[in-house]
Amino acid sequence: MHQREEKLDRLYEIDIDINNSLFLHYKFLHEKLFEALKNYATGALLDIGCGNMPYKKTILPYITGYTGCDIIQSSDNCVDLICPANEIPLSDNSFDTVLSTQTLEHVEDHQGLVDEAYRLLNKDGYFIISAPMYWPLHEEPYDFFRFTKYGLTFILQKAGFRNIEINENGGKWAVAGQALMHAVYPTVKNIKGTKGRIIRTIFKAFGGIKTINRVFSYLDKKVPDYTNTLNYVIVAQK
Repeated sequence: MHQREEKLDRLYEIDIDINNSLFLHYKFLHEKLFEALKNYATGALLDIGCGNMPYKKTILPYITGYTGCDIIQSSDNCVDLICPANEIPLSDNSFDTVLSTQTLEHVEDHQGLVDEAYRLLNKDGYFIISAPMYWPLHEEPYDFFRFTKYGLTFILQKAGFRNIEINENGGKWAVAGQALMHAVYPTVKNIKGTKGRIIRTIFKAFGGIKTINRVFSYLDKKVPDYTNTLNYVIVAQK
């Protein structure tokens, strides 16, 4: 296995507007994630796979302490504890809340991460976790899994969690729009020369990124169907 690359350029800005090619993903993820943080984050919090800690400012009003761990140092040099997600060198029952966003798919032993969250939580503490069902390969070769709500429920229950609350992040139209953006945008952006300029002009004339995001966001609200989703945010209690 390759050595993991340190100081990767991780997410640090959470204000993703409608002109961003990743708008659909973050719109629906953040709606459910921020709701979960507001309702369940409390006390001492551990962020597993914290990266550049993009949600720290959002979380701080609800908690009394924040610790971030990751397997490598982030591009902003802000990781508190560098360790594997399934071997965190902290004492049992140390936290009131454990958070892990978009990390589970990158951990070979994903059950180990969930088991560690359970071990580290105080009784009745909450685990807030997000993981993708749809997303292209990324951070290769450390991209191992995609999850259904049934798979996530299984590994959480296996660790001992209860009161599992599942929140889909967008439906089939959000997936379709984000997949279209993944297919079209790199092509439009990277074609060089006269042909590239012509294609980009046409793309902009039809509204470009903003129009795709707006149309598919509207369709997803009007015709909800969660048999296919971008992502899940799940809350579970110890």
